[in-house]
Amino acid sequence: MHETKQRLVGAAAELLNQQGYNGTAVKQIVERAGAPFASMYHFFPGGKEELGADAVRWSGRQYGELADLFFVGGDVVAETRAFFRAAADTVRGSGYVEGCPIATVALEVAGVNEVLRQATADVFEAWIAALAGRYEAGGVEPEDARPLAASVLALLEGGFVFARAMRDESHLVAAGDTAALAVDDARRRGRRPRPRWACTASARSVTACSASPFVL
Repeated sequence: MHETKQRLVGAAAELLNQQGYNGTAVKQIVERAGAPFASMYHFFPGGKEELGADAVRWSGRQYGELADLFFVGGDVVAETRAFFRAAADTVRGSGYVEGCPIATVALEVAGVNEVLRQATADVFEAWIAALAGRYEAGGVEPEDARPLAASVLALLEGGFVFARAMRDESHLVAAGDTAALAVDDARRRGRRPRPRWACTASARSVTACSASPFVL
């Protein structure tokens, strides 16, 4: 990516996180990026909307890489709790002005701007898929991993909203404890031995079950 274009995307991502999409002006983005005003429309002919979508996707990748620092193939319960606590520290350290840049934009645009809504949806989908993969590798059953990941991310986003609005990061810590309990429960279910007589989804009768105790 061209260096000036990257500065514009990075500046937009920071401002969208702090002020939201509607509260951020093109002039602010250009000034923070230290770029000529004309460069904005050179790199983004679609204007603020195109830049906003790029900034959302860029932020999504950055936050995804940040998660890699916490989910390293160890205890997924402890890693989940640590991730939430780090998020709480970040919110407090920013003076409660920064949270999740994707959710900040999504809450504004979901019903009014399809381009940006799709960008936020793409990021959330990528996060769910990545986290589900980590949970599956950590012992969660494949069919449980995706809904678990979605639930954990919903707790994270809700925790960000509460922490910023109420100026109290303890809500993120509490959400993390709840998420960790859910992960632990799902992992325990994944480790539980399955009955030898469990039927397949296509079984039509008791006699079609594998090693059914009712079959002599």
